[in-house]
Amino acid sequence: MINFVKHSKIYYIFSAVLLAVSLFSLLFFGLKWGIDFTGGSIIEVEFSESVLDNATAKQQLADLNLGEVIVQPTGEKGIILRLKSVDEETHRKVLEKLGSAQERRFEAIGPIIGQELTKKTRVAVILALLSIIIYITFAFAKLSWPMKSWQYSIAALLALFHDILIPLGAFAVLGRFYGAEMTIPIIAALLTVLGYSINDTVVVYDRIRENLLRRKFSTFEETVNQSLNQTLSRSINTVATVLLTLFAIYFFGGETLRYFSLALIVGIVSGMYSSICIASPLMVSWAKWQEKKKISLFR
Repeated sequence: MINFVKHSKIYYIFSAVLLAVSLFSLLFFGLKWGIDFTGGSIIEVEFSESVLDNATAKQQLADLNLGEVIVQPTGEKGIILRLKSVDEETHRKVLEKLGSAQERRFEAIGPIIGQELTKKTRVAVILALLSIIIYITFAFAKLSWPMKSWQYSIAALLALFHDILIPLGAFAVLGRFYGAEMTIPIIAALLTVLGYSINDTVVVYDRIRENLLRRKFSTFEETVNQSLNQTLSRSINTVATVLLTLFAIYFFGGETLRYFSLALIVGIVSGMYSSICIASPLMVSWAKWQEKKKISLFR
């Protein structure tokens, strides 16, 4: 049996270092937002013969000074170009550079639409977090010793903060050195990480609840440690199967899905780590702190 709680200080230090690096990256590098949020143009074209690959398409458009151009394959012979807002003259020059390509779609995303998407993203995250708090508080309402149900919610939220901040820090670094942009699929991936992470945490918490109600173990620390060991194989097997799929998408899914799958990989690994090494040991540390506080009051 692995004694997870015994090494909780090591987990806290390791997580603190990761969070510090992520915060540093976000503060000094910032996130590079895609045209979904900042506004820009979308051009979809189809080739009569062979389709241009990403590198060739970008090379042909290099002298137009379009800035960052995202090339997304579509269908058998089509590509979608995502670039900054362009006027009609530049639009025509882009089509000329692509040669025999036939235009299928041209759309302009204004900054107002980008602001609306940003607002909706914030609302979605806030609603997700509130839903998590309410769910855990009611699901663990029967527990009052040694921790109340709302305390499980707070610990789970801290773990979620850990799981989201680390991928965001990674994308701040990728954006600074490799031009990775925050797009709607990346936001969707991060929301998926929220759901996956809280699911993993609730599974462990649920086993803790069962063991507490049955009074199977003498102390809270022993209960948490046994619960973690009982759910460990389930967590590892679930994450392993998901990661196999995500790595296949990362290596073989093309340029368009690469950062989407990478966000999921980083987030899900972080989520498994936090549910085992942060969320549950944190409850034990909190319970010990409460006990020491009570003892000091009676002295």
